[in-house]
Amino acid sequence: MRVLLAPVALPDLRGLVLAMATAGGTGTVPAPGGAHDGSHQPDDPERDRVNALVTLAQRGDAEAFGLVYDRYVDQIYRYLYYRVGSHALAEDLTSETFLRALRRIDSFTYTGKDIGAWFTTIARNLVTDHVKSSRFKLEVSTADMLDADRGDDGIETQVIERLRDAALLDAVRQLKPEQQECIVLRFLQGLSVAETSGVMGRSEGAVKQLQLRAVRALAKLLPEHAR
Repeated sequence: MRVLLAPVALPDLRGLVLAMATAGGTGTVPAPGGAHDGSHQPDDPERDRVNALVTLAQRGDAEAFGLVYDRYVDQIYRYLYYRVGSHALAEDLTSETFLRALRRIDSFTYTGKDIGAWFTTIARNLVTDHVKSSRFKLEVSTADMLDADRGDDGIETQVIERLRDAALLDAVRQLKPEQQECIVLRFLQGLSVAETSGVMGRSEGAVKQLQLRAVRALAKLLPEHAR
């Protein structure tokens, strides 16, 4: 069984919720530290490396595609697990995501965005198909969601953080579906506004407004002790 990676930007999300609650639910929400707004793309050696691998994969280099797979498989698995709440189903959908990506790799074109957003779009479509076919409802076990390899040091701090994260994730699950997905993509996946816009099929302005409404809603839902 795959060990679920810990949420990647919950402290960022919690900080924004706290700021919003302190401000009385008004104001704007800045981009979190782990989720850039996509307005500027500085030189990124890792992205250049991935782009080179994708180009090789499009020429039929299976090893290059394998390296791209290694780079993104955990990210896609994490997204799918947050959406479906089942390790087994998330693993199946992750495999199907990359199988479809391999079949369609020739159709991928660079638009200045990370290929991870393209993988996420494929994964999102698979979730949509699954929901339509089985009337599946999102039921996430917070205990499983927060499961990760951790040591015994600082156990009290870990317990407190886990409880705070559990409360925050429980509040996220109470959001409207579109707000929930925006939060997952922006904070848990770390996608930029532009990338989230592409995945959700919304304008960047709409994504920013959706994120703002979602954080405002979380400020009202999250208990005081969990902020």
